[in-house]
Amino acid sequence: MFSSDHVGAVFFDVDGTLVPGTSSSVFLAGFLGHRDELAKAEDAYASGALDNRQVSELDATGWAGVPDNQVSGWLDGLPLVSGITETVAWCWQNRLVPVLATLAWSPVGSYLTDRFGFHAFSGPRLETTDGQFTGRVARHFDEYDKRDFALAQARELGLAPRSCGAIGDSRSDLPLFASVGLSVAFNASAGAREAATVTVDDNDLRGVLPVLSRLVTATR
Repeated sequence: MFSSDHVGAVFFDVDGTLVPGTSSSVFLAGFLGHRDELAKAEDAYASGALDNRQVSELDATGWAGVPDNQVSGWLDGLPLVSGITETVAWCWQNRLVPVLATLAWSPVGSYLTDRFGFHAFSGPRLETTDGQFTGRVARHFDEYDKRDFALAQARELGLAPRSCGAIGDSRSDLPLFASVGLSVAFNASAGAREAATVTVDDNDLRGVLPVLSRLVTATR
């Protein structure tokens, strides 16, 4: 339905990419009382000692009893890289569909999509009952699901994977990096840098725009 209007898509990671130096889950865990424990678990995931399911289940227990309408207020204080608004606008203006491809909890993806105008978002989902989180995971979502979500989005947009780019920083981005035409390691780990087409280090997301312009010119 979008194929006549758009020439490509760009998949943006959240944690470590749009949220610099930490993750949205660790930030939210600061309100929930298990920040240090989760930070250690995320470090273990990054090193390969834990898988995504283990980290998600550990994190989810800290959400038990929290009202689901409380999260957006917390997220107003989420630390974000500069230039997201301008980068998303640039993508739309250049007929690249900006999408969040992330392992962040779905309230985070929903919040950022609404705030900045992304087309869609991915992510695991926390179980809720009667307007409160139960402390359980309703839907797990790992780095391979992230890749599959992005490729499904590309199909829905009528786009070949080679017409798509991905911007990320870590282990969770590697399957997606291997599946698209352009991958950008943004302020990234050594593993992500090695796997990416291009590396960009910048304190402003607009630093990726010269690289993303390749997706636009490649279709002309």
